[in-house]
Amino acid sequence: MNAVTTQADTHAALPVTMGFGDLASFEFLQRSAMAFASSSMVPSAYQSMMTKGYGERATVEPNPAAVPNCMIALDMAQRMNANPLMIMQNLHIIEGRPSWSSQFIIAAINNCGKFSPLRFDLEWLDEMDATYSTYEWVNRQKVEKKHTVRIKNARCVAWAIEKATGERLESAPVTMEMAVNEGWYGKNGSKWRSMPDLMLRYRSAAFFGRIYAPELLMGLPTAEEVQDVFVQEPDGTLVHAGAQAVPKSMGAAEVVLPDYDQTKFDHNVGKWAKSVVEGQKTIDDVLAWLKSKATVTPAQEKQLRAEVAKLQKPASTTATDAPQVDADKLAADMQTCTDLDKLYELAGLIEAITDEAAALRLNEIFAAKQAELEQA
Repeated sequence: MNAVTTQADTHAALPVTMGFGDLASFEFLQRSAMAFASSSMVPSAYQSMMTKGYGERATVEPNPAAVPNCMIALDMAQRMNANPLMIMQNLHIIEGRPSWSSQFIIAAINNCGKFSPLRFDLEWLDEMDATYSTYEWVNRQKVEKKHTVRIKNARCVAWAIEKATGERLESAPVTMEMAVNEGWYGKNGSKWRSMPDLMLRYRSAAFFGRIYAPELLMGLPTAEEVQDVFVQEPDGTLVHAGAQAVPKSMGAAEVVLPDYDQTKFDHNVGKWAKSVVEGQKTIDDVLAWLKSKATVTPAQEKQLRAEVAKLQKPASTTATDAPQVDADKLAADMQTCTDLDKLYELAGLIEAITDEAAALRLNEIFAAKQAELEQA
């Protein structure tokens, strides 16, 4: 009896660690994750409540992914024997893809004890041409516009001394030519254009860690790699950019930036302009959000500003200034319309209908016909 009691007491005294291996460890991990999710010191992806909107219209909404995100970060911290808050501060979630900050990769390499502190050999080379293309909409036609800039090529290698052997270990070289060829330089908002020396060091450090210390990266890319390698489509999805081949005789690559689909822009521009007029956002806020999705052409920006100006016309404008529109004829025209562009033109006449019931019916007809033509 005493032996059984002693064995049970010994088993109960075993420490419980966070993890997914058993129920006690999982519950401990979940409780710890809930504590971190309640903190305001962790990044927004890990906070149980997050703020959306601006100024007086800002709202606080629950974040259902907060606790699961914290649990994954805590499990990674446990396996890496690292501070959980440090992991959360440096594990960025970009469109659902976890990635390390480059500063964390460098710190992890320096602190792992296998190497001397990481150093970089940066060499500036001859100038080269970087050529990339953007597209503008002119009379409903996509027109290509080429851009050529003169940049200074550079070559960077990250290196360290392996303490066990005294051997100098080097990363694969990273060059500005590589950044152009792979499409990193020409992407919209690319940091390779504004701070190339820093990006060269960040990328070479990632190459070094991936070759000589993959256990530190745990198979995850750096945040800079995710932003460089994937192109964000206008609908928000990420698509692998792929290598941008460059003829050696040209010394440059064509990098095609994503542009905002004009049909979707025409469909939504009224809604965006209304949010500006109602004070929910500024024009700059709307443009910044759109440019995070795709390239906004000068024509599209002008179109947005014109829409805002139209909605901001003084209320003193008389009804006689508005065009006279027959609601029944407009409904018939939209129902028989076979061209999507023409349909948008007809939809622009709905705002001249003063009868709310008729305007509602016309909007329903427009939505149904739009869906039919887009699927055709």
